[in-house]
Amino acid sequence: MTSKDCGHHGKYRRKIWRRICAGILIFTFIVLITILIIWAVLQPSKPRFILQDVTVYAFNTSVPNLLTSNFQVTISSRNPNDKIGVYYDRLDVYAVYRNQQITFPTRIPPTYQGHKDVNVWSPFVYGTSVPVAPFNSVGLIQDQSTGSIMLIFKLDGRVRWKVGTFISGKYHFYVKCPAFINLGNNNNNGVVVGQNAVKYQLVQRCSVNV
Repeated sequence: MTSKDCGHHGKYRRKIWRRICAGILIFTFIVLITILIIWAVLQPSKPRFILQDVTVYAFNTSVPNLLTSNFQVTISSRNPNDKIGVYYDRLDVYAVYRNQQITFPTRIPPTYQGHKDVNVWSPFVYGTSVPVAPFNSVGLIQDQSTGSIMLIFKLDGRVRWKVGTFISGKYHFYVKCPAFINLGNNNNNGVVVGQNAVKYQLVQRCSVNV
C-alpha cells in the first residue's frame, strides 16, 4: 500500500467521523427542541398548597429568650396539571415567627404526585428551648397578652417534573403558609383535642414559588 493510499483512507475516516458527530448534534438539537415545544404547549402549573389545620401542643417561653413549641400541621397539595406529574424529592417543613425560624425542619418522605392528584401530609414540627432574638421575645410576650399570634409554616425542598417518559432536573421549591392562631382564653376558633392541645381549622391557601 502506497503512502497515497494511506492518506486517502485517513481522509475517508475523518469524513465519516465528521458525519457521525454532525448526526449526533442534529439529533440532540431535535430532541431538545421537541422537549421545549412540548413543555410550552403543556404550560405546567405549580402545585396548589393549602394549610388545613394546626394543632398546638406547646408554645411557651418559660425561660426568657428561649421558646419551646410543638405543632402538628395538616397540609394538602393538589397537582392541577392534566399531563404533568411531580416528584417531591425533598420537602422540609418548619415554623417561622417574625422572620425567625423557631422549630427544627421536619422532612416529609419523598413521593410522586400524579395528574390531578391530591396529597395530604400531617407532620409534627417542634423546637425545644430555641433561642429567639430579644425583640422577638418581647413581641411574643405582647402577642400572648393579646391572645393571638401570626406564624408562618414554610416548606422548602426540591421537585422534578414528569412529562410522559421525560423527567426534568431538580428545581428549588418554596411554599409559605400563613397561620393566624388565637391563644390562651381567646381560643374560640380552636377545638380542644387533648390535654393542653388545641386544634385550629384554618383552610389557608399558601403561596408557592419554583
